[in-house]
Amino acid sequence: YDSDRRYCRRSQRGGKDHHRHRHHGRPDPRGYTVQPFKAGPDYIDPSYHQVACGVPSRNLDTWLLPHTTVLELYAKASSKRRISVIEGVMGLFDGHSSLTEEGSTAQLAKLLGAPVILVADASKVARSVAAEVLGYQQFDPDLNVAGVILNGVGSPAHLEFCKPQVEATTGLPVLGYLPRRPDFEQPERHLGLIPTVEGTVANQWYEAIIAQVEETIDIGRIAELAQLSAAPSPVDGDGTRVYPQEPQPRRAVIAVAQDKAFNFYYQDSLDLLEAWGAEIAPFSPLDDESLPARAGGVYLGGGFPEMFAAELSANRPMLESIRQAAARGIPVYGECGGLMYLGRSLTGFDGRAHSMAGLLPAVSAMSQSRLSLGYREVEARADGPLLSKGQQVRGHEFHWSTLEEPPDEGESVYRVVNQGGRPDGFQSGSVWATYVHVHLGSAQGLASRFIDSCAAHSRI
Repeated sequence: YDSDRRYCRRSQRGGKDHHRHRHHGRPDPRGYTVQPFKAGPDYIDPSYHQVACGVPSRNLDTWLLPHTTVLELYAKASSKRRISVIEGVMGLFDGHSSLTEEGSTAQLAKLLGAPVILVADASKVARSVAAEVLGYQQFDPDLNVAGVILNGVGSPAHLEFCKPQVEATTGLPVLGYLPRRPDFEQPERHLGLIPTVEGTVANQWYEAIIAQVEETIDIGRIAELAQLSAAPSPVDGDGTRVYPQEPQPRRAVIAVAQDKAFNFYYQDSLDLLEAWGAEIAPFSPLDDESLPARAGGVYLGGGFPEMFAAELSANRPMLESIRQAAARGIPVYGECGGLMYLGRSLTGFDGRAHSMAGLLPAVSAMSQSRLSLGYREVEARADGPLLSKGQQVRGHEFHWSTLEEPPDEGESVYRVVNQGGRPDGFQSGSVWATYVHVHLGSAQGLASRFIDSCAAHSRI
């Protein structure tokens, strides 16, 4: 999938065809509109998809979301595009559990009836890669592994030690390969790739990969395999839908932090807010001096505030604007990086502490050794902007920061059900913040409840 998604940009704008793998009678994917998706709860990879394909990428997570919701989100987005490409998460069978397929790419592929193209790392092996592919092929007989792309091929001779054995052993077509090229590698930091909003990915990088894919991957065959996909189950109109079936009137304005420091949002969460009657008013805690004037609520998602802590701390007018909004009772909701920003201080990897909004007692610091990662089931301790007291929802946690003092039960937002009931997050007045990322499609009514909580303070 990594290889195929890079092809989106040129295929949409046409141009001279240099694809050496085209065959008569196969579909020509040039000019196809492409809908990208990401399996799992990742925020960063979808930013690369959007640059490549020109439309927002959407997350499909079979543990985080009810399966009916996964099908609904997939159908809604894919119906507008000629072909859909889904990037997997971790290994093909990795997910929530060590003994079941919950939350895995394999489970998602079976739910959608989509063929799987296995991207196999051949960089340090030769014909042994066939044994690896065979294992993936036979691990789950119900999964349609339809082809293979070899990654990290060192030379034409290396390819000839890999491809024939894969095809002879498994009967699967090797659809192409990518060579070892250092210029294809992207820099990473503590949460993985760097989001494209930071401007570190040059157009030349995409163009180089496009040219390589055109030369060494059979895109026409991939498009042909996509046409043979089994149709996923239809979405029933039995009250399980998360999107409204009729347009809703505007009844709230929600300020959403969107800049280099804060950009971790599920696209469908933002779309659900708009669909249920919210006007999204983007703002930058880095560059703006005040919140949008008509906003009746504030949403601070995750991101990398630790990389911009000095700049965030120096923007005193914005910090004061958020304090004044909270003093007026405007709902302020933060996730992960948003929690760190709403707390008293944030200490970066360099050991320097920077004052933040001070609306919550959180004192956060970056850790080089303590990663918090995994799915969470949480229960609301009190009525809040997203959940009512006692309501449970599934979410995800992924951060290297730690708190000087964890929240006690009285001030916390959630009880983490699948971690012994430990408290998570802080609540003070109209300010709520948590380390847990919640997809607003995880349960019916989340987006609508958030809008309701913001409506009274909005100026429509």
